[in-house]
Amino acid sequence: MTKSQLIETVATKLTSIPKKEVEIAVDTIFSCMTDALVRDERIEIRGFGSFVAKTREAREGRNPKTGEKVFVPRKRTPFFTVGKELKERVNGKRLSTPTTT
Repeated sequence: MTKSQLIETVATKLTSIPKKEVEIAVDTIFSCMTDALVRDERIEIRGFGSFVAKTREAREGRNPKTGEKVFVPRKRTPFFTVGKELKERVNGKRLSTPTTT
């Protein structure tokens, strides 16, 4: 699913909200998540999963075409860990509906 497909799906399910406002909401959510990762904060969405920016240390690599050694600088990479509920849904297991108190 692409971002535009996500916006379309949400707009279809929430007919009371104009598609343009759904697009603004989706863009805002993604922007807030990106900003949190830049600030080295962990993002946890219960029932879905968590995002964290992991640091990969500098290392010496190889150019696969020439075999020449190259320096790969230190970098931060977003990393996603799937939540238990999402994993079970993807695998077709039925979940009990949560009760609200």
